[in-house]
Amino acid sequence: MLHIVNGDSVANKLRQGIVQDDILVWREVYPHGPVFSDSEGMDNRLVRAAYLEHTLGILSLDYIQISEAQEKALANCHAYEEIVLWFEHDLFDQTMLCYLLHRLSRLHLPKTKLSLLCIGEYPGIERFMGLGQLTVEQLSPLYGTWKLIGEHELKLGTALWEAYTSPNPQLLQNELDEDTLALPFAHEAFKMHLSRFPSTFNGLGIVEHTTLARIHAGMNTAYELFTDVGSTLHTLGMGDLEYAYHLREMSQAPHPLLQIGEWTEFPRLNPGSMPFPDAIIVLTELGNRVLTGAEDWFSTNGIDEWYGGVHLQGDSPKWRWNPERQCIQNIVI
Repeated sequence: MLHIVNGDSVANKLRQGIVQDDILVWREVYPHGPVFSDSEGMDNRLVRAAYLEHTLGILSLDYIQISEAQEKALANCHAYEEIVLWFEHDLFDQTMLCYLLHRLSRLHLPKTKLSLLCIGEYPGIERFMGLGQLTVEQLSPLYGTWKLIGEHELKLGTALWEAYTSPNPQLLQNELDEDTLALPFAHEAFKMHLSRFPSTFNGLGIVEHTTLARIHAGMNTAYELFTDVGSTLHTLGMGDLEYAYHLREMSQAPHPLLQIGEWTEFPRLNPGSMPFPDAIIVLTELGNRVLTGAEDWFSTNGIDEWYGGVHLQGDSPKWRWNPERQCIQNIVI
């Protein structure tokens, strides 16, 4: 049996007497940066690797080596009688789950049973954030509770991955307008993804708008902002490196939304990277105007950003999130 899990923390705990079988840790952060339906292709992998190094400090060579190793392990999984996927409810995991369902559906595995354990809550935990927060004792009862993955799950996972990686986000909106019950957490997770697009209200995505609102309400350090915004938007499953990237973009743009005190280095995945410091963060005059909707940020600054397979560029993003209608919208330019 092979268990595919979403992180080293979960894997290490499962190895402490719960799982005696092989474990494959899938290392990716699909909500961040360019993603492609054919992620195994070297050209696409190089594009993604370069972006992750530039924005998060993940060395391209390390990323490519890890990607190739885990893809090779997945391609050889026909040797197992059963494969169990361990995932949770947030976008970080749902994108990973859909990618794996997409890949597994393309492998010839006639003798391998596919199973899924995917939860969004846990008894006794008021705010369940993920499998990684569970102890060994809490993980143990989950063993064996997984459900069989059938054609419905494989088809939906494949459709969602292809829509998520498409340059046309309307395809993902269309999928969410259909029945997604085969993967019960997918709808909210991918809807949260769409809310990251620049809004029709002020050009901010949900992460940026929530951050500005918290600063306006009195929060003024990066760590408390990350803790609060991450908890509020827990369906994203956003990590500290991703959030630091958002702060960097908002504070270092030509026309910034934020002013950060004596803080010259942001957290990055490389040696010597600093954790979130206690530098004071305040809104700029533009930040206050944008928060109220008096000005549109991307009309002022322009944009060059990836949202799944969508690459928005220029000062008039073609695709916007409509917070009132709760859907993606094509803006006629």
